[in-house]
Amino acid sequence: MAHGTIAGVTRTTAVRAARLDQVCADAVDLARSAITEVDAADVGEHLDAVAEADRVVTHFFECHLAGYRGWRWAVTVTRVPRTKHVTVCETVLLPGPDALLAPGWVPWEERLKPGDLGVGDLLPTPPDDDRLAPGYMLSDDPAVEEVSWELGLGRSRVMSMEGRMETAQRWYDGEHGPEAPISTAAPRTARCGSCGFYLPLAGSLRQAFGVCGNLYAPDDGRAVSADHGCGAHSEATRVAEPPVDELPTVYDDSEVEAVAVSRAPGSVEVGEPAEPYGHG
Repeated sequence: MAHGTIAGVTRTTAVRAARLDQVCADAVDLARSAITEVDAADVGEHLDAVAEADRVVTHFFECHLAGYRGWRWAVTVTRVPRTKHVTVCETVLLPGPDALLAPGWVPWEERLKPGDLGVGDLLPTPPDDDRLAPGYMLSDDPAVEEVSWELGLGRSRVMSMEGRMETAQRWYDGEHGPEAPISTAAPRTARCGSCGFYLPLAGSLRQAFGVCGNLYAPDDGRAVSADHGCGAHSEATRVAEPPVDELPTVYDDSEVEAVAVSRAPGSVEVGEPAEPYGHG
């Protein structure tokens, strides 16, 4: 619908939909013959004829190409006014409503994941990266101020508050935070903040993060939160196993089987007097 205003009066003008030109709609065989990029077997049944404009019609055919399930061949035809001679405008392959489509294209900087950078790769940092701030600007972190002009050379950019907060949240929610499986499985008292191998960071992150310096810990050389934990805590002690009480031997007389034993000749029977000792 089109709207117009004249002298304060609003008028609505209906936009007429394109009428299906019957001459162009009947040119199914012409449209099919225009699909010459593939074998005839790859062109299926005629699906529909859609009016694009006056005397302009698009014919749709099934596509039987491997890997193009749900796609359709589209052939647009037209004719000159007051003539029945139909010509082909264009032929394309278009996805249908249930077609298999490739994922949408994403710029490389948005596809990049942690750990993707390999040996020899370069990862340029955007000039307007919010995680960084010019080195000449005053920082809210004294540790950043101390190194921003180190040795009189200085760094052109340092981490901004937003960058530090984002980093802290990522570390805390990651595999080296308090909710990591190895941390939840460790004793409650085995927290990194009380471990002798815990090396606190400098600056504003010191209160919450440090680096693990235990050779035998799985987080050795990595930044961990103070409330992270593992079984390699410096104060971890071996839990003494409780002594096992030795149970007395129990005999079950009902399970004893009486066995008759034959005596050898010369043995002393019960009730007989004892034989004298000595030499006779």
